Amino acid sequence: MRKLFIILACVFGVIGIAFTILPMDTLAFLPIGLALIFGLLTLKKSEESQKKFPKIILTIAAFCSIVVLGKTLLIKDEVATDTQFEQQKTATKQEAQKELEELEGLE
Repeated sequence: MRKLFIILACVFGVIGIAFTILPMDTLAFLPIGLALIFGLLTLKKSEESQKKFPKIILTIAAFCSIVVLGKTLLIKDEVATDTQFEQQKTATKQEAQKELEELEGLE
């Protein structure tokens, strides 16, 4: 049972690290939370001499949760309007309108 908990904690820990690096925002808390739960279960099932690896998993999961929380609270996502593109779009539209009027005048 301990080996199963270690494997699950490692799998969810790796997924949690990947979600932390990628811009997944709070979705990363799901695998990190599962890694914490399985890490705690592994720690509880382990003997005193076997508790080093579960502590490493718990430390990594806690660090990832702190990073995700910091990214969520401190980094603001803003969408800037591209005024140059908007001006270019209206200028292109006006040029196309003039070309159509010239073509209508030729017929």
